[in-house]
Order: sequence, then structure tokens, then C-alpha cells
Amino acid sequence: MNNDFKENDYNWIRELMDYPESLKNSLGLLEDTSRVTVPEDPIERVIFQDKAKKAIRKIAQNRGHILMVGKPGTGKSMLANMFNEVLQKSLGDYLRPKDAIVAYPGKDKNHIRFAYEDPETVDVVLSDLHNELEEAKNNVDEFSLSDQIIPVNKTKKWLLWLTGISAVAGVFFSPAFVATGLCGIGAIFMYMQENNHKAQEKIQRESAGGKQNSLKHLYDMMPDVLYDPRKDKGLMARVSEPNARSMKGGFRHDPYQSGNLHTPTHKRAYLGVHAKSPIIYIDEIKTMIKIGYMSELLEIMQNKEYLLEGGKETGSGAADKSENALKADNIIVACCNHDTLEYLQKEGDGSFLSRIEDKGEIIQMETSVPECEETIRQLVQYIKQEIINLDKEFKEAWGKVVEKEGHIGVKLRSEFLLGRCLPLNYRLEARDFSRGAILEIIKELRCRASDRKLSSILRPMNGIIKTAEYEAIYENSPLVEAEHVRHALKEHLSLEGALSRELIEHKKDLKKFISSMTDSIGYVVGLAVINSQASGQMYGQPLPIHGQVNAGGSDKVTSSGKTGDIAKAAAQNVRASIKKIFNKIGAPYVGYEMHVEYIQAHGGVEGDSASVAMDIALISDYIKQPVNQKYGVTGSLTGDIVLPVGGVTEKVRSIMDPVLEMEGTCIPWQNKHDIEPLLINTAFEYIQKEEVPGIRIFRGEDCSMPFDIYFCKTKYNAYKILMGLNRSEVENRMAERSKMDLEFIRNMRNDSSAMAQAA
Repeated sequence: MNNDFKENDYNWIRELMDYPESLKNSLGLLEDTSRVTVPEDPIERVIFQDKAKKAIRKIAQNRGHILMVGKPGTGKSMLANMFNEVLQKSLGDYLRPKDAIVAYPGKDKNHIRFAYEDPETVDVVLSDLHNELEEAKNNVDEFSLSDQIIPVNKTKKWLLWLTGISAVAGVFFSPAFVATGLCGIGAIFMYMQENNHKAQEKIQRESAGGKQNSLKHLYDMMPDVLYDPRKDKGLMARVSEPNARSMKGGFRHDPYQSGNLHTPTHKRAYLGVHAKSPIIYIDEIKTMIKIGYMSELLEIMQNKEYLLEGGKETGSGAADKSENALKADNIIVACCNHDTLEYLQKEGDGSFLSRIEDKGEIIQMETSVPECEETIRQLVQYIKQEIINLDKEFKEAWGKVVEKEGHIGVKLRSEFLLGRCLPLNYRLEARDFSRGAILEIIKELRCRASDRKLSSILRPMNGIIKTAEYEAIYENSPLVEAEHVRHALKEHLSLEGALSRELIEHKKDLKKFISSMTDSIGYVVGLAVINSQASGQMYGQPLPIHGQVNAGGSDKVTSSGKTGDIAKAAAQNVRASIKKIFNKIGAPYVGYEMHVEYIQAHGGVEGDSASVAMDIALISDYIKQPVNQKYGVTGSLTGDIVLPVGGVTEKVRSIMDPVLEMEGTCIPWQNKHDIEPLLINTAFEYIQKEEVPGIRIFRGEDCSMPFDIYFCKTKYNAYKILMGLNRSEVENRMAERSKMDLEFIRNMRNDSSAMAQAA
């Protein structure tokens, strides 16, 4: 019997079982996070990004540009904030602008000029100019309508005299009363006209613009301060929508564009971050590409200055422009994902990337880091930082309630919010993490990565840590324990995680139905994985596969549904592997039509990790040997060798739920280290089925509900576990089936020939 395993292989599996103990040793004497300290250096508060931190310190020294490339949640925004904080403390006094930016009228109504002046000097000059204007305004003759009022007043008096004389005359000569009425009406009209002029005179005198309107041409020539460094202490500006208006500035719309009411151009100007901020942080540079500002940014980065121009082709401000340039010596801190980086490499032959590398660096953020004592120490520090942040949030949200009502007030209000009764000694305070809880966080980060690494996508972990904290607080536990973290992990699911949970429920019923309705010949439980784009987490799920082999048809392999190119290539590879066995054992190859079905995989299948499962399904159908439906299998098949695949930890974890009634799985030998995190905080033992080694994990208390994981080097190892057959048994039964098919086809051909001759 051929044995694919050596003595050292069995020793390595036993060494694999030492992982939980070695992990505990990495924590040293740490029992909880109460004695963990947070570094004062802000950059050191970002964990798992040692290369990026080193590059940022170097760039800060050289005042260069930064482009951070990586998945969301790896710490790009945090590093940008820390970069700003470090520069604030080290070079802030020298980087911060010292001069005010003052705008003056230009050569015509559509042009302005800029000047950089000391703010104190600007205050003195503007104060003197305002005083001179006030003096000029006071020397202007007071507004008067006396030229209009005096004639009206005289006319009114004459009409009143005529009214009186005509009234006396009317006593002796009655037609004179007609003159009395006309003169009276005229006097009343003149009285109203006089009051109207007096009211206008009073309004003009009391209004602020009375004398000022007569000096508007002088007021329009007054310079305007567009930027005062004393009012803006920040070094870094965050730009959420990087376009010409927010980055460069522009000119506001003037609603009074005619007469003597128009606003001069220099008083309608405003500045963008290029002119005001030494550091510009663009959180997602993809928005800049979509808006089309990239070409202008490149020009400004090259020239370190720009002209302020109107932003629109129509409307007021379109023709406005500055006569001299504004300074723009900015440090650009930008972030993007890998798809945007690919675009930047092609766009303009990578001109933006060239500008970055000229004075700075493109930083590749780590998505995962090797698990070692240093990274574990950083992770514990990160947990402590989140505990401190949560405690601050509690004080900000409930500090006044505690001050006025005490913790009993917090308890009563929390019960109303939560709809549940809380412990009598309930206190809304953040708890430290116990050793077991820390191990659960390490376990989760190991599961989200591969190759014995910890995932660096930490943003989703913030919610898990907070939820675990709340669970400990609700139970009034002195520490956050492992069960609190496990509960939080069930609560925090991404969109893909929720979808995966629903699919697992569906696949559970589907698997039970298939097992009850079939003889398990040609049916295999493969393992698939869904990747979360938001959190980077992977979610495993069972993938039922059915294989059929029909003799005498077209010599090909087909797979139905939305099968990707890699999955189709894997099916062809499986076909070649089966044909290789026929050649090896000298069996006649009849020509077979092989069909592979991914049962109800409506979303499609891509990748080669199901190739071993496909091979087992086809061989099972060919030799009519049932497959154990309580075992799953994953791996990439190359010839007879099983090669490693991704997401093994999550694939295995997905079928360990006792509700699925699965008893074990087969995984590639080279994926053995992906089982390490599943050994944390659980009981396990070494097992071996003939030559195939494995580990048995107990899912229940008192070593109950065992789950067996076997490590396969070749597909024959998987045959042994899933079909109970060794290499020679499989090859002999394949040879027998091949001979039977050949004899059957010969008989069919002979019968066809005889019928043709008889006809």
C-alpha cells in the first residue's frame, strides 16, 4: 500500500495541536487588559501597519505627498489623522501660514489682485482706511430736500390764505364758495406733498447708507481679507468632494448686477483649501477622478500656484479672474483602493503617481500581518484603546445623568431604552477584556485571514468589541469574557454574512432532503465561501455537488449554471485527471460525457476549490460507490495532488454547527495551519484513519459532539475518508466499469450492423 505521509508529517500534526498553548505563552502573564498602556505617540496607536508608519515618519520629515492604498478599515484615515497630529506637534509653527490673504480691486470690474500681508499690519491699514472713510462720510453734506419742501410750503400757505378770503367773500357772494373748495383741496394736497418730502429726507438721514451711498465708489475700493491665519489653527483640511470650488475657490453670485448696487469682484471672491491649508486630505481619490479635477490638481502640484478663476461658463462670476497667482505649496494626503490605483497607473501614464513619488511615497496598506508576539501585543493595545474610547463615549453621553441622578438614574433610563431589567448594581462603565476574550478576538482575526496571519481590516472589529462590552455590562460582569465576544460575533454580520446565514439555513434543509431521497452515489458536500466587500470577512457555506458519467456520449465535461472561467477550467482538469487514471491502469477509455451540477448555486460558482469535490462526485457515480454525506471536502486538484485553497477556516467553521449534522471534513494538507484558530478555547485530540492524520474538535461540553478534520495530500486520501476505498480498490473498480462499458458499446455496434444488413 502506498503511503503519502511520512513520519515527520504525523509529528507536524501533533505540533499543530500545540498552537493554543504557544498562543497563551505569547500573552505572557497578561490575564486581562487592565495593565495595558496606550502609547503617547499618536502614530504608534495605529497597529499592524509598521511599514506605513515608518514611511509616514520619513515623509513627514521631508514634507512629501502620501498616497495610501488599501482596503477600507485598514487604518488609512487614522494614519492621515496621526500624520497631521505629528506635524502639528513637530513642525506646526513653521508649516502654519503666517500671512493674511487680502484681495484688492484689479484693472477692471472683472479682475482682482491678491496680496500676502502680516495680519497685524492688515488690521492697522484697514482700521486707518475705515477711519478715513468715516471722516469723509461725516464731511459729506447732510442729505436735504429743502429745494423741494420750501416751494411746496409757500404754495400751501398761499392756498390757505385764498381759502380764508374766499370763505369770507362767500358770505356776501355765494359763488365764491367754489373757490373756497378748490383752494382748500389744493392746500391739503400741498400739505401731503410737503410731508412726503420730509419723510423721505428723514429716512435718508437715519439710514446707514445715507452718506455711504454717496461714497459707494470709495467703499468698493476697500480691500477684503479672504484668509486670516489667526482664525484658522488647523493644518489639515479634509475634502469630501474635491472639485474646483472646494479646492481652488471661486467667486460668489452677485444678485445686484446693475445700477449702483453691484458688489465688486474682490468682495465676492472666496478661497479653497489650496490657498489656506498646508495639508489637504482626500479620503477617497476616486471622487476626484469622477468629477474631473485631476488635471488641475496635477498642474497645481507642479507649479505650486494657481490663478483664481470663475467656475461657471454663464452667470455672474464667469468672467472673473485674478491678475496674480495664489500660493499653493500643499502636502497632499490621499487614499484609494486597488481598483483606483490601477486606473491611476493607466491615466496619463501614471502622472499623478509620479507627482506623489517625486516628493513622497505610495504606501501599500497591509491587509494581514503574520501572527507573532509583536502583532499580538499590538492587538491587545488596540483592544485597550477601544475600551478607553468607549469609556469616553459613556462619559460624554451619560456624564450629566450620573452627575445629577447617580448610577441609579442611568440604570432606570437604560432599562427604559433596552426594555429589559438590569442588575441592581448596574454601572455603565467599560470593562477590561479577559484573557479568554482576547483569545477570541485573535481567533476571529485569524479566521478572517490565512497563511497564519491576522487580518488588518480592523474597523468591523470595533463594533464587535463594543457589543461584547455591552453584553458584559448588562450582565454586570467584572470583565468581558469569551462568551461575550462570541455573542457579539453572532450579532455583527455584514450584508454578505446575513445572506450566508440564510443560505446555510436553506442548504441545511436541502442537504437533508438530498440525503433522504438518494443513495448518495454521485453526491458530495463541497465547501464554498462568500467574501464581504465591506468587512473583508469570509463566510463559508456547504455546496452540494452532483456528478454523472455517461458512457458512449461526446467526450467532454459540462457544468450547468453560472460557472466562472476558473471553475470551468477546474472541471476540465478533473476530466484530465480521470483520464490519467485510465491510462495508468491500462483500462480502455470508451469516451464519456461527464456532467457536474452545483445544486441550487443560483449566484454562480467561481474558483477551483471544488475540483476535489467534483472528482469524488464523478468517481462515485462511475464506480457506484456512495459518498458519506456527513463529511465535507475542499481542495484544488492537480493530477492526483490536492493543493491548498482560500477561506478554509471559514469553510470548516460554517459546517461545524451541530444543527447541520455534519461530522467532519477533508481539507488540503497545506491548509493545516488554517485549523489553528479553531483550536482556541475548545477541546481537541489527535486522530488517524489508516494513513490519513487528522484532528478531532469537540463542539460540546465534556468532549461531546466530535468533529473530525482530515488533512489530505492526494485525492486518494479523500476517497478513503468519504468513500471508504483505498487507491487499488478505486482503480480496480474503474477498470471493471470501463471493460463493461466497452463490451456494452461493442454489442450495441454489432446489433446496429446486423439490423442494417437485414434491412
